[in-house]
Amino acid sequence: MTPDFDPIEAVRSYLKEAGCSAQIRETEATIFTVSDASAAVGAPEEKILKSILLRVNHGKSFALALMSGVNRVDTKKVKRLLGASAVSFSDAESCVAWSGFRPGGVPPVGYPQQPPTLLDEELFAYDIVWAAAGTDHAFFPISPEELLRVTGGVRGDIKKS
Repeated sequence: MTPDFDPIEAVRSYLKEAGCSAQIRETEATIFTVSDASAAVGAPEEKILKSILLRVNHGKSFALALMSGVNRVDTKKVKRLLGASAVSFSDAESCVAWSGFRPGGVPPVGYPQQPPTLLDEELFAYDIVWAAAGTDHAFFPISPEELLRVTGGVRGDIKKS
């Protein structure tokens, strides 16, 4: 990423170009963890969107898992859905190096090229979820259906049972 990379502006621009009216909000409080985000946003933890960057095929590419804040990703399910030989969680260094976004602020959109994106089925039980907008102090509300549209994602069961 370039030194002048503005993570919030990257998300804002992506949403605007996608024709999405979601408005980014900023808070003094951190949204670094799901419980932090829940308190800052004023929404239950299950409506906080976790955006998890995953390494695919030993870092040859990346994918994004989007899920309810109370759930965990099942990398075996993700591996099957992607048809990959290996899927693992991205560490903080490779996350920042590849995306420009730091853990705690990883958004569902705003990448130079949107990675393959998987939205967990359970998200669709909620009318609105709250997503990070590039930093651990910025977020935006969005419906799961709109999230599916703007990410070009795939809906599937990626939750660890």
